Amino acid sequence: MIAPPREIKEARNALAVYENLGQWKASSEVDLLDAHLLLMQGLIDEAGTYRLKGVGVMQGEQVIHMAPSAKRVAFLMGDLLGWLKQTKDHALISSCVFHYEFEFIHPFANGNGRMGRLWQTLILSEWKAVFAYIPVESMVYMYQAEYYKALNDSTEQADSTPFIEFMLSIILEACLAHSLQESDQVTDQVTDQAGDQVKTLLNLLYKQPALTTNEMMQALKLKHRATFRQNYLQPALQNKWIEMTQPDAPKSPTQKYWITVLGKQLAQQLVKR
Repeated sequence: MIAPPREIKEARNALAVYENLGQWKASSEVDLLDAHLLLMQGLIDEAGTYRLKGVGVMQGEQVIHMAPSAKRVAFLMGDLLGWLKQTKDHALISSCVFHYEFEFIHPFANGNGRMGRLWQTLILSEWKAVFAYIPVESMVYMYQAEYYKALNDSTEQADSTPFIEFMLSIILEACLAHSLQESDQVTDQVTDQAGDQVKTLLNLLYKQPALTTNEMMQALKLKHRATFRQNYLQPALQNKWIEMTQPDAPKSPTQKYWITVLGKQLAQQLVKR
């Protein structure tokens, strides 16, 4: 990574924080302060402690939010963490509410945005572990202007609903992006595993309606039925790339085979390659 030393330090700290995500409990104040210490170590003097001075959130040269007095931070954070521990709200909602209230309190001298997003990820990952790997933070970065607008709208309305709605849309988009990435990875692995004979069979069925064994062998110019079943038909069936049209009568003389959705995805991937 080629960057100024401070940016390199920020990146290293962020990596260390996310590597330790599973060791913290979202409702623990001690863990929250430990996470801030790790995130901001070597960057600010007040790492791991609540701020001692008043702060304002700036947009350009304009103050768009004056955070509560530093004297109230410990009480407000204790109240917020206590609410998180006992709330019956769904994690999707409670994580958004916590995130908004955290940003409103602005408990630290610096790093509040990163900590708010980190702690929402932690809350979600305590509900479903996969959220530790879903790029919610990256999606927020892509929509920074909308993110700050949602925060401002909630503050102006004294209602966290605008921020909750925005973050739910971000979480949904992040989940979809993660799902597509996982699907591509699986497809790549399957593509590598499929033998040349199976690939040839899938390419045939991708362009055709259901075919009988004889029709497939004729199209592929094959004459030895046992070889066809062993090298082409059985591997495709076992991996659910093709299916029988009459699964309850596998030995029916009118049995045909067609390509499945999974088989079509594999065939499309082969075309791309």
